[in-house]
Amino acid sequence: MLLAVISIGGGLGAVARYGLGVWWPVRDGHVPWSTLAVNVVGCFAIGILMVLSTEVWVAHRLLRPFLGIGVLGGFTTFSTYGLEIRRLLESGAAVPAFGYLGGTVVAALGAVVLGMGLARWTTGMARQSTATAGRKGAR
Repeated sequence: MLLAVISIGGGLGAVARYGLGVWWPVRDGHVPWSTLAVNVVGCFAIGILMVLSTEVWVAHRLLRPFLGIGVLGGFTTFSTYGLEIRRLLESGAAVPAFGYLGGTVVAALGAVVLGMGLARWTTGMARQSTATAGRKGAR
């Protein structure tokens, strides 16, 4: 069952990524903005999902594998990210390649943190986490 839900979710995520790539194609020698957007949006959603499914809800055991590994894993594409860096370097666009290399990492990690913060803030978990941390430090 676990592999089935991951596979179905992965198929859905990959179709969504493909659709975005068709709608917003990458031009040779240019930063692949569509791939950057997919990875940042996917990381933001992963941050939200992890907070909601571990701190807010008692999630069904297949929810995180379906959404996190399947849908969002199929939607994000760090293998394409690596290939596109190589293509930029081969086309002589070293500055955009290195900007894309570092910018994606910073933006993706920042998106996870923002997603987690937004989920905690909107559910009131940020106040609870701060209050709990204060009580733990006082012990």
